[in-house]
Amino acid sequence: MPNQISNGPGVFKVSSALKVYTNATDLSMEQQQLTRIMKQFFGTSVASGNSSSTLHLLIDKSIKGNEHYVLKITPHQLVIKGASSAAVFYGLMTLEQLLTGDVCHTKKQEIQAVTIDDMPRFGFRALMIDPARNFLPLNDVKYYIDEIARYKYNTLQIHLTDNEGWRVEIKKYPQLTAKAPFYTQEELKELIAYAAQRHVEILPELDIPGHTVALLASFPELACKQWRDSTFIPGVTNHRMVCASRPEVYDVYANILKEVASIFPSPSIHLGGDEAALDNNWQNCDDCKALMKEKGYEKPAQLMGYFFDKILQTVRQVGKKPILWVELDSVYPPFHSYLFKYPKDVTLVTWRLQNTPTCLDYTYKSGNPIIMAPGEYAYLDYPQLKGDLPEFNNWGMPVLTLEQCYQFDPGYGLPKAEQAHILGVMGTLWGEAMKNINRVTYMTFPRALALSEAGWTQMEHRSWNSFKQRLYPNLNVLMRRGVFVRAPYEIVDRKNFH
Repeated sequence: MPNQISNGPGVFKVSSALKVYTNATDLSMEQQQLTRIMKQFFGTSVASGNSSSTLHLLIDKSIKGNEHYVLKITPHQLVIKGASSAAVFYGLMTLEQLLTGDVCHTKKQEIQAVTIDDMPRFGFRALMIDPARNFLPLNDVKYYIDEIARYKYNTLQIHLTDNEGWRVEIKKYPQLTAKAPFYTQEELKELIAYAAQRHVEILPELDIPGHTVALLASFPELACKQWRDSTFIPGVTNHRMVCASRPEVYDVYANILKEVASIFPSPSIHLGGDEAALDNNWQNCDDCKALMKEKGYEKPAQLMGYFFDKILQTVRQVGKKPILWVELDSVYPPFHSYLFKYPKDVTLVTWRLQNTPTCLDYTYKSGNPIIMAPGEYAYLDYPQLKGDLPEFNNWGMPVLTLEQCYQFDPGYGLPKAEQAHILGVMGTLWGEAMKNINRVTYMTFPRALALSEAGWTQMEHRSWNSFKQRLYPNLNVLMRRGVFVRAPYEIVDRKNFH
């Protein structure tokens, strides 16, 4: 839902041939999108024109906010302008949704006059996919980017490494990708360029120090001492981790991070930091215990500070900002004296069920930026109703309905000053049970439409009843494009349904 809408008098009549004026060379993708939209809804062509043309796509630096656009439709002109090509792109996506939901006018070759002045509530609006668990071919990821960009998502986080697989080519260590599908560095650069055209940033994630069985399959000597003579089988986790005491661990990751930083122009790298099974690893490793004694540490959680101090030095050296999943309730008991203190340049992501209020309080006081991905609203791998495509290992995942997802307020109702450090939202699609892109889109849509509105629209302009009305035309279009979606039957009145 746009944040400011004013209906105008009359309609814009769409002719059989239109011309568009653009005032910037970097609007070529936007001109392509406008051509596609006019062809799709009206069957008309669009050619390049001049300032007297009826269609205008304009860069206007006087508009404040990089993603702020103005869409103005009168009986004489259709104008979309913004401070950047991304803003103009989002104006076009709004135009497409207007036409999708107004078939009465589009069938008559006309568009209702309207002015929309709109910008997002949050600058970071992301989804996360997980080809580490089940590989997704490059063209499938491109297909996914096309669909999420339509709803103004501007970031796709790719979970590239985990226990089950290492999916990014590291030229210094070819053994990491010797036995499984992966993305070459050239493929990733191609994907990054494809996404950038659609104003989507690709954010890489390499999970450490846990979730590293795939790495340890190639480098068993980097494991804690009690595991070094074991056979590592991808897919069998045993919560094995890299050893905090081994200097070689930091050397290997320094080389990996340098290559990853050279591939991805994203200013950030996500380093995981979640679900570290310290008791099975550092707690029982003679070398880690010796390191703890040397440093005067009482708890293995204190080694997380030591570990990330070294890793983050490399991240900063390669010119990137670190992101970590925030851990305050399991690995790091909240506010104890041995709690790992996250450096202030680390952006944290809240995710654990029911833990977000604590995370918000912690980050507000600590000064860390935070991304909102709470399990109770944003974990899109959770089933959408009881028994609906349950997780493969059936660990008891809670149901996350479309309505519950829509009720998400990323600011949690806090005073505005206490929301200033919230960067935005992220929906996660952990891939253990997502064997292909069709399952990924089925779990994504329509809940990602609800989450996109949570990231874009101010709370006073949001309404569940309004969302339901606007949902169905979009579902229809998604299905006609061949996107697997789950029709939200739970919002249908079943009183007399048999």
